[in-house]
Amino acid sequence: MLKNTYTLFLVLFSVFSFSHRAIAQEVLDWRSCIKEASKNHPDLISAQEVVKQTEAGKKITASNLYPQVTSNLSASTARNDNGITNTVGDTYDYGVEGSQLIFDGTKTINNVRAASETIKAAKESYKFTSVDVRLSLRTAFVNLLKAQESLRISEDIYKIRTKNLGLIMLRYKSGLEHKGALLTAEANLAEAKLGIVVSKRAITVAQRQLAKEMGKIESTSVAANGDFNIKELLYEKPDLEALAKNNPSLRQMIAKVNAAEFEVKSAYAEFLPTLSGTAGAGKNDSKWSPKSDQWNLGLSLSLPIFEGGLRTAQVQQAKATLAQLKADEESTKNSIIFILEQALADLKDAVDDVKVQQELLTATEERSKIAQAQYSIGFISFDNWTIIEDNLVSAKRSLLNAQADALLAEANWVKAKGETLEYE
Repeated sequence: MLKNTYTLFLVLFSVFSFSHRAIAQEVLDWRSCIKEASKNHPDLISAQEVVKQTEAGKKITASNLYPQVTSNLSASTARNDNGITNTVGDTYDYGVEGSQLIFDGTKTINNVRAASETIKAAKESYKFTSVDVRLSLRTAFVNLLKAQESLRISEDIYKIRTKNLGLIMLRYKSGLEHKGALLTAEANLAEAKLGIVVSKRAITVAQRQLAKEMGKIESTSVAANGDFNIKELLYEKPDLEALAKNNPSLRQMIAKVNAAEFEVKSAYAEFLPTLSGTAGAGKNDSKWSPKSDQWNLGLSLSLPIFEGGLRTAQVQQAKATLAQLKADEESTKNSIIFILEQALADLKDAVDDVKVQQELLTATEERSKIAQAQYSIGFISFDNWTIIEDNLVSAKRSLLNAQADALLAEANWVKAKGETLEYE
């Protein structure tokens, strides 16, 4: 038995020393995590660059509405050898030429309007990315909170198992308990020690996950400062239709539909003539610098007559794209409403489960106190007592799991509403 006592002392000493080792950590609350992710998350940076691309695309399209001016400068020499005389001629000229689109059946204007809607779609896509980032960040934050709390519970369980082993050892020495009970208590203590090790590993993984979602993968020694309180307490069912209308994924689809409508108009405009004005001025001479003035002014009109059905096919393609996007818009709206309904139900279920698990833990803790007193004076058997103690350990972990699940259900509800990182 001295060996068992010595082993127990070493275990207690090693766990105490390891759990209280000073480790410098950056303590972050939820708002701090949001701030870091807003600045550093690569998905947000990528989505923002897509917005800039669409804005540049609109400027490129709109440039066709403005005068197109070019300058030219040329010098050339030519030789004509007819077998009798050699003639050498030099030519120098420079000038400016310009053209202005006058009419193209509103094709370019509709292209610009379509580009404006594409920008709106890209901005809504950015918001949707922010929604996804918020869910991932919140999940990582909750996982770290859970891992930290799991370590605390594991240490509490270790204390319970240590106390139980001490009690059983005294009764075993007194001949009041059998060896199987002692071995079971030692195994329970070993399991509790493993629970501490596993919890610390889980913290390391959760720290890495949170650092990743903040876009700071090099900074992994962080701790989450928060609680398990639910803020989205819904006493009345919200208007899911209204929530769906503000969801970025639906607003993105609406912008795409609007852009497609302008593209259909642009395709029809291809059947109309295109009228442009041209003008130019310059100088020309056989010597530098040129002295002879030259200029031109004119109009250019083009009208398609036959192109093998090209423009008709383009219109049909644009109309089919519009019809597809309208169907996608309706599907997206229906999916959002269903997801909202499901997320709302999951959140309410999770909140109710926390209440039940809290009541079960309170009852189990009271039973454990009574059972320990009864066992110490021999009123109940070891088998009955250890069942109650195992229930206590299970109840502690069940409550933690329920609390973490409730926070994740809340995060999914917020995502279903389409709320971005800035939402609180």
